[in-house]
Amino acid sequence: MPDADYFSAADDESAVAVIEAGGPVRAGLDVIFLKDIDPVDAIAQVEAVMSGCSYEEASQRPRVGQLLSSEDVDSPFVLTVSDTLCDVLVSASGDDLVAAAETWSAAGGVVGLDAATAAVVLEALVGLARRARAADLRLYCWWTL
Repeated sequence: MPDADYFSAADDESAVAVIEAGGPVRAGLDVIFLKDIDPVDAIAQVEAVMSGCSYEEASQRPRVGQLLSSEDVDSPFVLTVSDTLCDVLVSASGDDLVAAAETWSAAGGVVGLDAATAAVVLEALVGLARRARAADLRLYCWWTL
């Protein structure tokens, strides 16, 4: 099962530097651990649900799951999280999160994800996004297979 550690960093170069550091935790960055929440499909689903667009539109936005690390390495990878999703997460209310969690879990894109678990995942992402925004940072994912 892949590990997806979402973290904040100043820029793309700083985000990729976590590979040499041994991961975002070892680099001393703000990290949340989300096993099996992949930074391409699952996060595009979250963005679609929370921004009210289609999955296709969300998945085509800039910085959605853009690979920053080398394609020649099997693992780990560093990928971007879109600024649009960060904006939506920062402004989300508690009611927005409950509704989004129900819709996201019902979509079935993440196997075994129920509404309660989806709400916990979204709350963690909201917290990370708010801390990142307050520090003028961007969001990324350290993904290991």
